[in-house]
Amino acid sequence: MVPDPEAGTAPQKGGWRLFGRSSTRGRENEETPGRRELPKWNMGILNDRETIEVPGSVLLLAADHNEPLGLRNAPARTSHSSIPTAVIRPPEPPQDEKKKTSDGKIILEPQPEESANDPLNWPTWRRDSALISLGLFCMVGGGMTPLLAAGFTDVANEFGVSVSSVSLTTGLYMMGMGLGSVVFSPTAILYGKRPVYLFGALLFVVTSVWCAVSKSFVSLVLGRIFQGIAVSPVECLPSATIAEIFFLHERAYRIGIYTLLLLGGKNLVPLVSAAVIESLGWRWTFWVVAMVVGFCGFLLFLFVPETFWDRVPHPRKKSSRPNFFRRMSSKQHIRRSDAAGVSVPPSALPSARHSEEGPTPAPAPNSRRNVHVGFATEAEEYHTEKDREAAALQDTSEKLEELQDSGVPATARIFAEDSHAARPDIIAQGPSSSDSSTKPHVSYMSDNIEKPKSPYSPGRLARQDHTETDTESQSVASSRMVAGRVPYTTALRDQPAKSFVQQLKPFHGRLNKDKWHKVAIRPLILFSYPAVLWSAIVYACSVGWLIVISESVAVIYREGHYKFNALQTGLVYISPFVGGILGTAVAGKVSDVIVKAMARRNGGLYEPEFRLVMALPVAITTVIGLMGFGWSAQLGDHWIVPTVFFGVVSFGCSLGSTTSITFCVDSYRQYAGEALVTLNFSKNIFHGLVFSLFVTGWLTDDGPKTVFIWIGIIQLILLFFTIPMYIYGKRARMWTVRKNFMEKF
Repeated sequence: MVPDPEAGTAPQKGGWRLFGRSSTRGRENEETPGRRELPKWNMGILNDRETIEVPGSVLLLAADHNEPLGLRNAPARTSHSSIPTAVIRPPEPPQDEKKKTSDGKIILEPQPEESANDPLNWPTWRRDSALISLGLFCMVGGGMTPLLAAGFTDVANEFGVSVSSVSLTTGLYMMGMGLGSVVFSPTAILYGKRPVYLFGALLFVVTSVWCAVSKSFVSLVLGRIFQGIAVSPVECLPSATIAEIFFLHERAYRIGIYTLLLLGGKNLVPLVSAAVIESLGWRWTFWVVAMVVGFCGFLLFLFVPETFWDRVPHPRKKSSRPNFFRRMSSKQHIRRSDAAGVSVPPSALPSARHSEEGPTPAPAPNSRRNVHVGFATEAEEYHTEKDREAAALQDTSEKLEELQDSGVPATARIFAEDSHAARPDIIAQGPSSSDSSTKPHVSYMSDNIEKPKSPYSPGRLARQDHTETDTESQSVASSRMVAGRVPYTTALRDQPAKSFVQQLKPFHGRLNKDKWHKVAIRPLILFSYPAVLWSAIVYACSVGWLIVISESVAVIYREGHYKFNALQTGLVYISPFVGGILGTAVAGKVSDVIVKAMARRNGGLYEPEFRLVMALPVAITTVIGLMGFGWSAQLGDHWIVPTVFFGVVSFGCSLGSTTSITFCVDSYRQYAGEALVTLNFSKNIFHGLVFSLFVTGWLTDDGPKTVFIWIGIIQLILLFFTIPMYIYGKRARMWTVRKNFMEKF
């Protein structure tokens, strides 16, 4: 029997519910008159069965105005992050203009405060000196992984061990980096980044001296493990520091500088170390590192102060005078659920309005209303105190009557911090155009406003019946994150500008009240999020295959057919350096062009899954590069052939790492800080450590051809999971929102 297309899809009973949820509410919504049926597919991506508003999706309305969807479904954070998280800010009074650059062309985002101690108000030379100092430190730290690659043979001869055993120093070093990131990231969130940077630099110097004077191979291995722990802040914290001291329009250029220094360190430090090994011996590489890191630590002490600043919006203090809500609370016994708002059960609201027309009819049992709650706005300055109280009383009464008539669900939250009630028909928006930059960014749902042409316009989305998710009640709190004002920032707001000497203080006490173990475990919980898991696998492979090749250069170039010395082996790293720069430059631009084109064809709706299209060039370049490198080395081709394939692998891996990071951050922007720790942890532990245990021995036994052909096959198999990730990615995002693993912990 051919199904009737107008009959809709019957809800499933039981079965697998990972990427969809069957419930009686689905049937109720289908029976709602005038409800627009959601399309099942868009650009090959399966939509969620219940809502189009999925966190991560963005409606591109104009060149400078985007509308993030699913904000009411986004779960509330229960702890702080190392990277400043975007929150829904309260609308500002109309008379307060947005702060702009000196030429008046760009609105500053985030908006700096009036305090001279705000890092965004520091002089440009102060912020750029912090960037350069931190970048130099990261450049040295980033190149420590393959530091001994050209000297594996020398270390093996001195300690009487095999080359495959010496390669363990690289894998165990990466293990230290993975463990260190889990330790230092929550520590930086609770106590600040400056003490972590300084302690890491000090430990870096000590462990470098340790490795230089090691008397046994076991001592060298232990020194490398602790050296990895010391270097771990290089991977998980600098991006957060850049986000804290630079405005949005300044970050791209500064992040480019940081990326160039980090990338240069990964490929140029092994080249320099090869020259040192050839002329002075492998121990002198660690002595040189100790001296350079000591200089970088001195720069960190002078030019990288504490950059933390609490930018979470807080409502104004409660008035000491009794207001309407307090009187209503005592009369109607409204239950306060938490500090974020008041949960108003239907039974607590007045059941009828007695007037001349008689009682109001009861609301329909299935009627629902989209309630978007924001901050209560400040009253205008020209109002007197009595006028404000009268206006608050009248406005609040009208809103309570609307809540009663519309049958608002019990999970609706009302902010009672101010004398004004929050408008339930306000949707927070981002900045629109320069003409309206001085106006509060709110829009009111109305049927007489002009609708955008896109089928996913906010007006149409708002009129759809929204099935309330398990986390919708928490999403209101996510717009405030009322954990209380941070004493460190509160004290600095009222103080004069700190002098250069005062900023040299290495420790400022505890900055947040979160529990350390809770912040430490959050990056590991993200492995249960499909988008983060895919990104972790691709990122680990993108960086890991370069490490595998670095561990094999001594076997192929020094002990194999080519018989290179240490300096010649180090010069091989020029090829991946060039390939990495080209890959980084191409990845962002090509990905943005593809994403914008797909968003236009999708009616202006951007999905993070559009980034996954870049997996195709990643697969082609990495698989060809890996197989070509091993094949040419096995056949004894001219040394330039495997060296060029090494550069091709680096090019593809740069595409892969950029794609995985952007897809992960776009999917879960509120968890960007934890996600970076998750990606680096998987790269260091699940790939760097595991492959170092056997890849060099495997290479010696079976030859480079067999090894790298199988590695290319593994890469291809893993990238095939991009296809289901693209198809089911949107449903997977909404599934994680409903399960809310991060905040349930």
